Amino acid sequence: MKPPIPENTVAEEHYLAPDRCADDALIQMQDIVKTFKTAEGNFTALKKVTTCFYPGEFVSIVGKSGSGKSTLVNMLTGIDHPTSGSVRVGDTLIHKLSENDMSRWRGQNLGIVFQFFQLMPMLTLLENIMLPMALCGSCTDPSNREKRARELLAMVGLEAEADKLPPAVSGGQQQSAAIARALANDPPILIADEPTGNLDSRSADAVFEIFHNLVEQGKTVLMVTHDASLAKRTQRILLLSDGELIDPWVAEVFHELPHNQMLWLTHNLQSRTLSLGEAIEAPGLCLVTGGQLEVVNGKPGGPRPLKVLKPGDFLSRLDLQKPEFDRFHLVAGTTGGVSLMQLDQVTLKSWLATNPDIQHTLEKAAHNRTALPGEDVMETPNQPGRADQ
Repeated sequence: MKPPIPENTVAEEHYLAPDRCADDALIQMQDIVKTFKTAEGNFTALKKVTTCFYPGEFVSIVGKSGSGKSTLVNMLTGIDHPTSGSVRVGDTLIHKLSENDMSRWRGQNLGIVFQFFQLMPMLTLLENIMLPMALCGSCTDPSNREKRARELLAMVGLEAEADKLPPAVSGGQQQSAAIARALANDPPILIADEPTGNLDSRSADAVFEIFHNLVEQGKTVLMVTHDASLAKRTQRILLLSDGELIDPWVAEVFHELPHNQMLWLTHNLQSRTLSLGEAIEAPGLCLVTGGQLEVVNGKPGGPRPLKVLKPGDFLSRLDLQKPEFDRFHLVAGTTGGVSLMQLDQVTLKSWLATNPDIQHTLEKAAHNRTALPGEDVMETPNQPGRADQ
């Protein structure tokens, strides 16, 4: 069973370490490596990617061009094969299937939506939606195919356009029809690769609402996107940089940092657990991922804690330069143990010395978190969204 979602905190099942996938994970990707041979030599597009997806999730997959997003999706759809690693969907290791079995499995379990719609231009919208039913002969009773196709067109608001050819409708309507086609055989998983990339903002919102409604009906939707505003409206963001997954806690908490610096933190933060009441001196940087961590001035067990850090809160040495933090400890709170990620002081100092912009960002965060009543709050300049960096 997945752990309960604590009130007023991030959904912790989204942040489980890869080797702790909950039992009801629908998709498990384990140590996926994909290497392409090029004229310049081998190029590794995915580097030991491990992650899970759960039933009824709406997950956006984001990252700069060339980060590995589409390659990751191709591993999930079976369009391409990993160099090493495995993809399990339900009880099926999909890359162990023959090509014929893979085609049958894909037709029954996946709906795929492409950026450029990929509708057959000589077929009507209705015929385009019926085509996957015919290709997967056992999926839908032939006598019921037209009825189901019309119901799907009605679901996406295109019942009046059923007999039109794709060039006769707008781009947004073509993408809506492509979504209806992806649902023709009622698959549990919908995978969309840049589905709004060629749409105006109004059409993109309409497509997003269709996805949202499908998730409410129990579908799992995985969407590759460059649209930061849409990504932020999904339940979870999977962030890729240079073929690697950025730690989800880092992506959530340090979202203002450039992707390469988030990846640096992913590599260098060390995980640690504290038992109930255990005290440590504060490291250079500390990010709480479970439980409550108290910042105590003086000896542990003394005065009331100066701060209580909950999952998603972080503290750095820059927070602790005010006089009231002259002698402090971090103590696992009274509600149980604590899990955290940390940088030692030497590593933090070296990182900041070579990245003055990051030091400035952390200094502003530190000032604002420890500001006393009446003190000015430092403004953080506008930063690009996570999906655009």
